[in-house]
Amino acid sequence: MTEMRLTLRLDANGTPLLGHGKIRLLEQIGRTGSISAAARVMGMSYRRAWLLVEAMNTAFTQPLVSARPGGGGGAGLSPQGEAVLRLYREIEDAARDATRAPLEALGAMCAPAP
Repeated sequence: MTEMRLTLRLDANGTPLLGHGKIRLLEQIGRTGSISAAARVMGMSYRRAWLLVEAMNTAFTQPLVSARPGGGGGAGLSPQGEAVLRLYREIEDAARDATRAPLEALGAMCAPAP
């Protein structure tokens, strides 16, 4: 049977807000404490990562990523960033639970992988 995977993209006012790429970036920033380190882990340029962070920070009422205090450089998730990450994962879990049976049925209808 074909393994199916559900991915979510959330739009706000007709504009892409969050998807699995931005969420992975937030997770990596939280893990590494750095936008540049997160970008390296994900195989993207620092500029691309920074633009994604800037878009997310602008899209929410409070920034999701902020500079670490103390002048030593680095970045981390703000409390709102942590909340957004948690809420996205909750939505993802609920969607996965709700679609398990139809996805399995669909997977059974797919041709096997070469």
